[in-house]
Amino acid sequence: MMEIYNTDCIKIADISVLPYKQFYMQVDNLLFYKHNHCVNYFAVPQGDGFLSICCIANDSNHKIYIVAHNEVDNLEALTAKHYAMHVFEREMHENYGITFDDHPWLKPVRYPANRYNRDECIENYPFYSIDSDDLHEVGVGPIHAGIIEPGHFRFICNGEKVLHLEIMLGYQHRGIESLMLAKKHQLQRAVLAESISGDTAIGHSLTYTSIMESLSGKSLPDRIQLERIIALELERIAIHIGDTSALCLDIAYQLGQVACEALRTIVINTTQAWCGNRFGKGFIRLAGTHYPLTADMAELILKNINDVERRYREVTDLMFNLPSVLSRFEGIGEVTVKQAELVGLTGMAARMAGVNRDIRASHPFLYYRNLKFEPVVLDTGDVMARALLRRDEVFQSIQIVRDLLEKHRVLQNESIPKPDYQLSLQANSLCISLIEGWRGEICHVALTDETGEVYHYKIKDPSLHNWMGLALAVRNQEISDFPICNKSFNLSYCGHDL
Repeated sequence: MMEIYNTDCIKIADISVLPYKQFYMQVDNLLFYKHNHCVNYFAVPQGDGFLSICCIANDSNHKIYIVAHNEVDNLEALTAKHYAMHVFEREMHENYGITFDDHPWLKPVRYPANRYNRDECIENYPFYSIDSDDLHEVGVGPIHAGIIEPGHFRFICNGEKVLHLEIMLGYQHRGIESLMLAKKHQLQRAVLAESISGDTAIGHSLTYTSIMESLSGKSLPDRIQLERIIALELERIAIHIGDTSALCLDIAYQLGQVACEALRTIVINTTQAWCGNRFGKGFIRLAGTHYPLTADMAELILKNINDVERRYREVTDLMFNLPSVLSRFEGIGEVTVKQAELVGLTGMAARMAGVNRDIRASHPFLYYRNLKFEPVVLDTGDVMARALLRRDEVFQSIQIVRDLLEKHRVLQNESIPKPDYQLSLQANSLCISLIEGWRGEICHVALTDETGEVYHYKIKDPSLHNWMGLALAVRNQEISDFPICNKSFNLSYCGHDL
């Protein structure tokens, strides 16, 4: 078993390929401990077969364990003992026909256009059902009002109470992972990375560039590291405030809605003033930047976040003391710590249920390696916890940006390079990159061939795990509570439908 750290590069030949039974035992033993969790498990075509690579992160010692096997038939499913592995094994079966005989839920994940079995299609998706004269089913989607992306939600209800929700995505067939290989120019790949999930352009593009820079041996000046972290935290602030607005909208609290909308606009307009795009597209580029943070821009950021902090505190102080708000947030859509651990929730979806999981602390990257960071963790697991977590993380991120701007003053005259799209990558290597986006843990893995060309690129958005958290949250709730539960998670359809 190989041990590495976040953004380390290793030779593929150095990865121990174990017989499946031994692989199973190692992974089983690692996942027995709560401080370990699987960040990725995927199959790579290799000759006539596959190399299946499992990456398990240890949240207490910053290490990532890499184990692999190359068997494809009649495998004992890890899901039977560690349910969070279900989505990885389902994806491997869907993509390549690898079989897990005792898997309890071997259903398609996203119906990619190049899936192994073309007979499996959305029209015959095997929804869970209960045969009963007392129950009824409610189907929502895939076509939704407004501009929301496609997804189908199938409820089994007893009267108004939800007994079970199954969420089926996979309508978009985006092919992002395939495009990351088809597009050979590194600028094209950078543009693809920031389009994986549009509201996480900074997070995903930062994960991609970290891999490419590591594979090329490029080390970033502290100034660029600081500026990238500032941009990442501005993204977190903007989305959390926007989600606060959405939660207010769902309970008809108009003052909170419009006030938070205005504050979100200030933040994204600050990002636009910095790099020309409200969502930070075009900002993160390989080994350099087109938009160095000037003294004037730093002053604008500081002025705006100070204003946003004051006004957001006013509106949330009012919001979280209103009985009408509390009655719609408290005790609604609860997820227990046991459920969060069982299904492998990540990021804020984990932290609102008492699971301390934050890559900024457990596997620090860029300038976070120089910061003492303590994640915000709550324990009630309801809509209230998800709303409060956003509020607390906004204030925490504003303080992080303040501190980094102060450090940035010392580095203001440090020269920084322009982007480089001709990076030479290490041959026959694997690199894994973990970034804590605003939703949670983003994981990209790249493998290169003997010429240094990327031949396999694996992407995982936190929504891949967290959709199951939403399905659990609405159990035993009134079906009318689904919209507020859904908004409180705000998961990504496109981040799932790669």
